[in-house]
Amino acid sequence: MPIRVEAAPSFKDLVNDADRTIAGMFVCSGDAGIAEICAGSGIDYLLIDAEHGPNGLETVLAQLRAIAGYPALPVVRVPFNDPVLIKQFLDIGAQSLIVPMVNNAEQARAAVAAMHYPPRGIRGVGSALARSARWNRIPDYLNRAEDLVTLVVQVEAAEAVQNAAEIAAVDGIDGIFIGPSDLAASMGVLGQQEHPDVVAAVVKTIEDVKAAGKFVGVNAFVEASARRYIDAGADFVNVGADVALLARGTEALAAKYIPEEAGVGAEAQAPRASY
Repeated sequence: MPIRVEAAPSFKDLVNDADRTIAGMFVCSGDAGIAEICAGSGIDYLLIDAEHGPNGLETVLAQLRAIAGYPALPVVRVPFNDPVLIKQFLDIGAQSLIVPMVNNAEQARAAVAAMHYPPRGIRGVGSALARSARWNRIPDYLNRAEDLVTLVVQVEAAEAVQNAAEIAAVDGIDGIFIGPSDLAASMGVLGQQEHPDVVAAVVKTIEDVKAAGKFVGVNAFVEASARRYIDAGADFVNVGADVALLARGTEALAAKYIPEEAGVGAEAQAPRASY
């Protein structure tokens, strides 16, 4: 007899079951070994980045498998709000997706449709062939799939901030992830995530999404910023990235042992706050 298995919790389960703000980090390197090291750190979730990181289906699949033996919950940011890409990432077993650059309710509804089988959506049916259903070892997967997945869309433009309540109100949107970097760029202050107007826009979005009854999180690598958004009501905060930790850590190590005149400049030795 085949082994019957049960699906792991998805991101909405982690958020809803928590009695605190949960903390996670990007894994952008594309390396399953690094993902596994991060998965054993005690962090709540790992956000595998297929939008900006060198990640495709094969590398994401390897990382999902590496993370599966640890308590950290995997979340995948897809490259684009595209039904084919969303279908493929779901089929390799990503249960929790973040869809970037969603600026209005129409785009949010398109993401919802891509997440679900007919009649609710347009997801193609391939569960017998796919890791998502563990090759039909998860009982009644097709009828239960909508309960096993989480859809978070990313608000990261001034237009999206204005539409945040409308986006959050779309049936099938579980949560909102705020991206201050692209938001700052769209507001004409590129690279200034701490600009007062950007901070105010993030806080407004948190308030609007919470009022709509959905959970909300934000990217904030600087601790003071993360604490500010936690105090503002964020349900989850992305507080770092594997590549940033490795870059800053190796720079600090080099600065300890290699004199500045030997090639390690002051800029490399200084702490970095960009994200």
